Amino acid sequence: MSSKLDYCNSLLYGLPDKEISKIQCVQNSAAWLVTKAGRVDHIMPILRKLHWLPLHKRFIFKILIFTYKILNSLAPCYLAELINLRQPTRCLRSNNDHLRLHIRLFRTKTYGGRAFSFCVPALWNSLPLDVRRAPSVDTFKTKLKTFLFNNDF
Repeated sequence: MSSKLDYCNSLLYGLPDKEISKIQCVQNSAAWLVTKAGRVDHIMPILRKLHWLPLHKRFIFKILIFTYKILNSLAPCYLAELINLRQPTRCLRSNNDHLRLHIRLFRTKTYGGRAFSFCVPALWNSLPLDVRRAPSVDTFKTKLKTFLFNNDF
């Protein structure tokens, strides 16, 4: 069931909550089924017990895994063209943080922020440095899920 929810879910990032709630109902039903909880039980403790991220966090999780793979040359090269490392124009203490991405501005106010090249830098730069500097994909996934899980619950 989770593989069906994760299929192309990075395309759903930034949708209005009204649209995401339709898909969230599927995850909630699966959580109630797995735990044999009643429909009157609140879903957040059940998701916490199962260690499942809510869908809006799963979207972020998937996007950031793509980003990690792009930055570590583990993804197709055409994706690498969509993001750029930040190149500071002057010497700052933050220059040591070489894993920050350049945030591009977009003109449209409605859906421009949903584009991969625009949402990735803001999401990536919001991660703690120890998560961004993970030595492998598996370590990155573990640290990222822990970070997202702790922020949501």
